[in-house]
Order: sequence, then structure tokens, then C-alpha cells
Amino acid sequence: MANTLTIKDNRTNKEFTIPIENDTVKATDLRQIKVKDDDFGMMTYDPAYMNTASCKSKITFIDGDKGILEYRGYPIDQIAEKCSYLDTAYLVLNGELPNSAQSKEWTDAVTHHTMVHENMKKIIDGFNYDAHPMGLLTSTLAALSTYYPKAKNVLDEKERKLNILRLIAKVPTLAAYAYRHRMGLPYVSPDNDLSYCGNFLSMMFKMSEPKYRPNPDIERALDVLFILHADHEQNCSTSAMRNIGSAQSDPYVSAAGGAAALYGPLHGGANEAVLRMLDEIGSLDKVPAFVREVKEGKGEKRLMGFGHRVYKNYDPRAKIIKKMADKVFSLTGKNPKLDIALELERIALQDDYFVKRKLYPNVDFYSGLIYQALKFPVDMFPVLFAIPRMSGWLSQWQEMLVDADQKITRPRQVYLGARNRAVP
Repeated sequence: MANTLTIKDNRTNKEFTIPIENDTVKATDLRQIKVKDDDFGMMTYDPAYMNTASCKSKITFIDGDKGILEYRGYPIDQIAEKCSYLDTAYLVLNGELPNSAQSKEWTDAVTHHTMVHENMKKIIDGFNYDAHPMGLLTSTLAALSTYYPKAKNVLDEKERKLNILRLIAKVPTLAAYAYRHRMGLPYVSPDNDLSYCGNFLSMMFKMSEPKYRPNPDIERALDVLFILHADHEQNCSTSAMRNIGSAQSDPYVSAAGGAAALYGPLHGGANEAVLRMLDEIGSLDKVPAFVREVKEGKGEKRLMGFGHRVYKNYDPRAKIIKKMADKVFSLTGKNPKLDIALELERIALQDDYFVKRKLYPNVDFYSGLIYQALKFPVDMFPVLFAIPRMSGWLSQWQEMLVDADQKITRPRQVYLGARNRAVP
């Protein structure tokens, strides 16, 4: 039979026919494979979900071997060239790009939900002056849940959409407040005359001037960076958001869980690791020696910003960022680490050691250099990741809630411990 998989269990010599759908088999269909009738049945063992599909989704498509990334079917390079971040957020949430009227209505709605309750400032003030901004953001996202108790009605579509709007609008405000607290600066209220990214820049960097006016090229560069980070399929933080949301937790605490996952150095801190590596190399003439040490495995040297769990080709987002870097550096002055990064990329892409292992530059290789040139401190980098990823998290969370196949997440385990021990 086509579209089936025949499995022979050599323990019992029995054969089983398993349906195939979308190149997958249902894990529960394996339960029929047993040695004895009272066995639990066969399970798959897949640490870190290396080859397990946890959901069906229509949001983001990735072909890692070909270096393809699409939001709702639109190639990422076209979106980055022609769309704003807010229109991209609308796309991932609703499935279609907004027309001009929808775009204006959506942008106005987000703009007028950017304020947060004054008590949020008191919460932030309770943190030490040197608290990591990502810790503050995670905490304040969870705290928002207590201000919107109706958000618990996650199956109410109207309520769900309202809180999605609130979160996308308020996360830049919370992020900027976390930065201002860290720097010992007064909080800057949102400015409804500015764009989404322009307002964020104002809340971050406004000092004594009566009106903050962002450089339009810098504003657009940040907008593109936000577009590139809007969603990325079932990554660690998105899976965390879906897992928490599967308990029908409200979107604020679910997003806090996503942010907590993003806080990890293997996820949201990857571009910071690239900058540390470039600092360690120090100068252009030391690049060949560093590459040699990486290949020889000396001193735990690693080529940060190369390779990806999904991409086995050049990360399409890295190509866009690399092109944008020249424009940003023409405005800010070139980051001295750029020459080291370019030489590192040149050598690695010509070296069979890295090519055979499909280690190509990913989005983190250049994003940190640009953020640093834009005067964002390094510990704000995961926060800058969380702001745009909020639209992706919420899209995935919403899709999970209305998927009839989804239930509360509860993975199985392979138990290898002791059994039937008697307490002395």
C-alpha cells in the first residue's frame, strides 16, 4: 500500500502497517507494537526533538539544506525589502499581508497600546541597578498577567486578539524601561508620533531634547532586524511558548516562558558569543591561527555564529544583514570587529573542514556587530531578539490553541531507575 510504512518486529515476527501522512507517522500508532498484551507499547526516543514534529503549522517554512525561510509563503528577502515590521507581525498572526487600510488600523492600534501601568515602574525599580535586562523583561512580562485577569479566557477570540495586541505594543516599552533602569536614567514614555522602531529608539536613547527624532536609516535598519527575527518555526523559545500555552495559561506568562528560554546563551545570547570570539581573536593577522586552533580542537575554541540546528546552507537572514551592515556602518562608523569577521568568514567558506560540515554564517554572526554599532549594550541583545519574536510566539501560541489535535503537552520518558524497592 502506498502512503504506509510496514514495520516488522523481529522480537515477535509480527508485521504492522502504519499510515504515512505528510511524510510523518503518528507516534501513538507505534503503541500497537508490543511483545506482551500488557506492555505499554513502542515509543520513539528523541532527546531535544531532533526529528519529532510536535505540531502542524502554516506560519513559517524553513528548508535548511537550501537556505530558505518564508513567512506564510513569502520569501524573507522580499519581506525585508518591501514590508515594515508591524506589517510582518500582522502577516504572521493573520496569514495575509494587510492592505493599506488594515495596515493603518493595525499600526494605530499598536501605537495606542504602548503605555504600561505606572506600577510596572515600581516593579522594575525593585531590581538591583545591575540586573540583567532580560531578567527584568521576563519578570515584567509575567507581571502583566496580573493587570489583565481576563486574559485567562484564552479560548475567547476577542479577548485573545486584544491581549496579542497589548503584548506586541508593550514589549518595546518594557524592554526600554529595563535598559533605562540599568543605566540609571529616567524612564521615557512612548511617543505616539513615532513608528514602532522609532518609538523604541526614543524610549531607549532620548535624553534632554524636547523631541527625539531617530535617524531614518537607523530606524529602518532596526525594522529589518526585527523582521528577520519575527519567527523561526519550532525553536526552543517558541516550543516553550507552545508548551506553556497548552495548559491554557494566559499569553503573558506564556510569553515570559518564551523569554526565559531565549535568555539562554545557546539561544538569544548567540550573537554576544560572536562578539566575545572576535574580541578574543583581537586582530586581522590572528584569524588564520584562530581558525587552525578551532580545527585542531585546541583550548575549546569554537567558531561562533557559524552553523545552525536547521540551516545546512548560508542562513538567508545572514545574507540580508550582511548587505545592510555597510549602510549602518556608513552612518555609525565601522565596527572595528567587522574586518575580523569578514576575514573569518572568507577563510571558513573556503576551507573544506567547515564546508564539509556545512558550517555557514548564521544570523547571529552579523547581528551583534550591527547592534553594537547602534549603541545597544551587549546584555540588551537577547532583549532585542525578544521584541520582534513576540509576534512569532503569539502566532504559534494562537495556532496551537485552535488546533483540534493539540492537548496539554506531556512527553513520555524511558524509565531506567530502580523498581519495587522496599523501605527498610
